[in-house]
Amino acid sequence: MLILASSSPYRRELLQRLRLPFESRSPDIDERPHAGETPLDLALRLAREKAARIAAGQPGALVIGSDQVAVFAGQSIGKPGSHEAATAQLRQFSGQTVIFQTAVCVTDGRHQLLECVPTECEFLPLTAAQIEHYLHAERPYDTAGSAKAEALGIALMARMRSDDPTALIGLPLITVCRMLRAFGLDPLQPTPLP
Repeated sequence: MLILASSSPYRRELLQRLRLPFESRSPDIDERPHAGETPLDLALRLAREKAARIAAGQPGALVIGSDQVAVFAGQSIGKPGSHEAATAQLRQFSGQTVIFQTAVCVTDGRHQLLECVPTECEFLPLTAAQIEHYLHAERPYDTAGSAKAEALGIALMARMRSDDPTALIGLPLITVCRMLRAFGLDPLQPTPLP
């Protein structure tokens, strides 16, 4: 059994691209950063904890956990949660570079693989009107850094750099495929998991 340890519709849609049967389960963990924790360490810890939480209750399952943290000026930037907070985030990002750290963990409950894929996003200089139009069109209040690059958020960007084009959306599929293969599940030659 393959399980995605996430309630995110974005991650679920991404994993569906691999055409593997899987279930989604919400890991329900505390996502607040620990004192002194770097954004990279936060993303890695949350991906690992999400996968471990679900794996603990599902012996024999292969579990994928993932988390994303936006990093601006060395600080973790979370999901805005409101229009006002999203406006403030995008004003801050205007003409600047933001790094999105997308961590993924795959575990069978005994062994785990853990990796982070950074995406460097250079934002265009944005006007207040452009920010308002984008926020009303997309309402990205549940997205780290308010940037939904899989939709109109791509228009906020001057350029992006990453080893995995799906990382910014929330689940780095190139990395996930490599990890699944290490556990004996190849998306190009799928065999049912026990």
